[in-house]
Amino acid sequence: MSRALFFGTLLFAGPFLSMSWAQNKTEPSQTGPPFPFTKTTFQWDYSCPGATACSFVCPGGEVLHVIKLSLYLGTVLFDSSQNAPAVFYEFKTREYPYASGFSISPGLTTLSCQVNGMTLDYSGPRK
Repeated sequence: MSRALFFGTLLFAGPFLSMSWAQNKTEPSQTGPPFPFTKTTFQWDYSCPGATACSFVCPGGEVLHVIKLSLYLGTVLFDSSQNAPAVFYEFKTREYPYASGFSISPGLTTLSCQVNGMTLDYSGPRK
């Protein structure tokens, strides 16, 4: 009887324990972006002023409720002989404490992002 009670309690409480442990995790601690650049040419860092509806649009979609955004422009080795331009981005929103994405342009397409309502905090070579 006590064994059944123990396993029943474990089955009931297990999911709640794993959720509380997940809340103790912090944002990844990295010294630079985890992107496969062969060369990084430029970086932009943005922040959203308080109570402003900030967003950005890059190839792949639009992100709403943005708090912080870092864009990295560089090149990626696409095959053994050709570098392709790429834009990678890391951001925080009200819903997600850490998120990222990328777009790689292997041909003659345009890489562009639109940033709405955010303040440019840094622009220049990758820090």
